Amino acid sequence: MEGTDGPAYLRRHRERRALAGEGAPDGEGRPFHLRRPARDHGPVPADGSVHLGEPTRSPEIVRGWPAADPEEPVDLHLVRHGETQSYVADAGLTSRGAWQSRSCGHALAREVREGEVVRLLSAPTARAARTAEQVRLGLEDGLAARGRTATVLGPETAAEFRNFQVRTPAGLLDPTRAAGEYRSGLARRGSGEPGPRPLWELELARFWVLQSGGADPIEFWMTNPLLTFEPPAAVVRRVWTGVIRLAAAADGLTRVVCCTHSGPMRAFATWALGHDAGEPFNGEQVRVRVWSSRASAMVTYRGRTQEMSAHPMPDGTDWCERPAGCVAPA
Repeated sequence: MEGTDGPAYLRRHRERRALAGEGAPDGEGRPFHLRRPARDHGPVPADGSVHLGEPTRSPEIVRGWPAADPEEPVDLHLVRHGETQSYVADAGLTSRGAWQSRSCGHALAREVREGEVVRLLSAPTARAARTAEQVRLGLEDGLAARGRTATVLGPETAAEFRNFQVRTPAGLLDPTRAAGEYRSGLARRGSGEPGPRPLWELELARFWVLQSGGADPIEFWMTNPLLTFEPPAAVVRRVWTGVIRLAAAADGLTRVVCCTHSGPMRAFATWALGHDAGEPFNGEQVRVRVWSSRASAMVTYRGRTQEMSAHPMPDGTDWCERPAGCVAPA
């Protein structure tokens, strides 16, 4: 309804302006979205102007900038070897595997900073060593294409990042080398050597049947008790030991690239992330950023990152050691 002073909305507007002109505290009478606290800014001006002032810095609303990290972390890239010629022997890489490895090195060059030191490591197998050599070539090509200068060291062998082992009469061997010993045992029995099949042959046969049938032998190793295979927990502990050693001996080194195998990578990522994200492809990475002084690390695999604050330190024993008086299984 309209009165003698105009419409109702206009009368309310004039009343609010009158209150503001009288210096009403805290902008009382003004629309709520135009009010402001008077504790820091004084009374509302008579002309009705609004000055928002400085934004609040309450810690409950806006966090301050984090303090600069005084320690430079060590970036560790665990890279699966390229496609290999065979898994029943310690063979080298196929031409596709060499291309995968060199492409991985070329991609890594995008992250290397000017003047950075990069150390190349490999597990003690032929396919891992050939992968590391190709990664170095790709890394050098990528750095040259971007006009960056960096120091690339290696490759060199790192025993902590070897493949999981099988206990055989010839000693501890990775599954591909154990396959050769397995064939030798079959040949000996075929020539008339007496005796039952040893346990390690039975377990290795189950492992390779899955491999040849297109199944997932690494999942089988991670989820089934195998008495002659190095357990996944022991492999994770060994890999962590290598990570901590590299971080402690960094001395200005900020990036390490280690070419290894899917078994150690997958077991390590599964322990860190809390779930099995699957078999890494040839040339795929598990990334670890480790701060030695804080005893913490960030593990990234297939788009998920997990912070780890507890490292499983070595306890001085080996998985294959037996207490006195125990008899070794056949």
